[in-house]
Amino acid sequence: MTFTVAIVGRPNVGKSTLFNRLVGKKLALVDDRPGVTRDRREGEARLGDLEFTIIDTAGLEEAKEDTLLGRMRAQTEAALGDADALFFVIDARAGVTPADRHFADLVRRAGKPVILLANKAEGRQGLSEAYEAFGLGLGDPLPFSAEHGEGLSDLYDALREALPEQTAVAAATEDEFEPEADETAEGETVERPLRVAVVGRPNAGKSTLINAMLGEDRLLTGPEAGITRDSIGIEWQWRGRKVKLFDTAGMRKRAKVEDKLEKLSVADGLRAVKFAEVVVLLLDATIPFEKQDLAILSIIEREGRALVIALNKWDLVGDPAVLKTIIEDAQHVTSNVRGTPIVPVSALTGQGIDRLMEACFKASETWSARISTGRLNKWLEGVLDRHPPPAVSGRRIKIRYMTQAKSRPPHFALFGNQLDALPESYVRYLVNGLRETFDLPGTPIRVSMRTSDNPYDKS
Repeated sequence: MTFTVAIVGRPNVGKSTLFNRLVGKKLALVDDRPGVTRDRREGEARLGDLEFTIIDTAGLEEAKEDTLLGRMRAQTEAALGDADALFFVIDARAGVTPADRHFADLVRRAGKPVILLANKAEGRQGLSEAYEAFGLGLGDPLPFSAEHGEGLSDLYDALREALPEQTAVAAATEDEFEPEADETAEGETVERPLRVAVVGRPNAGKSTLINAMLGEDRLLTGPEAGITRDSIGIEWQWRGRKVKLFDTAGMRKRAKVEDKLEKLSVADGLRAVKFAEVVVLLLDATIPFEKQDLAILSIIEREGRALVIALNKWDLVGDPAVLKTIIEDAQHVTSNVRGTPIVPVSALTGQGIDRLMEACFKASETWSARISTGRLNKWLEGVLDRHPPPAVSGRRIKIRYMTQAKSRPPHFALFGNQLDALPESYVRYLVNGLRETFDLPGTPIRVSMRTSDNPYDKS
């Protein structure tokens, strides 16, 4: 049995630092300014022999429901409802503030076990101010330093005491019932989720689309551009198949990104692209293929990810003639990933989500494709007969054979003489032939040259 703990508190008390400490990775963005975290982020935490789900939340602030702060607070309140226990974090150096007192009432009303953490108490600093926290009615404050990892053993004891049933079962499961790695049944495979990152310009509708997929308001959305900051990973199932969706911050032109926090957000989004298997580039169907869309497209191709293009706000267009024009235009701007599937969707109505996921799984299969050396060389023989490579300095380039070196994305190696002089145009000719013959649409194709040494060349 696993359990869930939510980290709550006012802004800038160190909630995201605590989250990163417990998951053992710098997943959540951290900055000195308040209000960095907006969406709730989940991670797999480990504390001693305890393994559990930890939720990082936005700082609790008083605000009207229809404002951005109000929607952030609603996300935090949803996390309170999902959690089995709460870490209520205060700043030990600042002491108890009126905001702490106000939100302590909200935490008490949640009716969940609460562990009160007096963070930023390095070397027991600020403990005199932290003693005020007794008045919150949430039990004894636990001196803690998320940044330096001080107080983890006390936190472990407090968590075991707060959730005795769940933590006891968790300990027994790990010690007695978990099979060793070599006890896995022969031939048994563990299905890994398909990692899908959704990227695009600010306000393209990425978070709204993922909410439509999930069927709930899991991610913070609104008319304001740039709401998403962290790259949030969410487990999901589509038709019984596991998927991990990554929502990312909108990517603007590099010259316009001056704020440090926005730079961190974009870097986090690029990291999500790097570790995804399929990337969905979300375009605005009313203004597709803007210059920034093409810049993002080149990043995806450079990273070698499988690509699917989704045209959002299709409910505002809905014209098959427009779609045909967009697909024709795409043949020019996506020449390096020719044949990329283009799927009209509406994040607002949920239109096209099934077609989008079908395209994602198909793109993943193409990206992972393996072609036998025999088939490759039979194809290569015909290509060389019809269109041999040109001569260089009076000597013809000789391609001897080809093999697939890697997949994910497909990577082919050419063997022969003087291949370093092979024109780029001829390499593109080979790539297009591979794509068409072996049905490899919409995935980057890599080709490397392996030139044989000439034993008679004494230069």
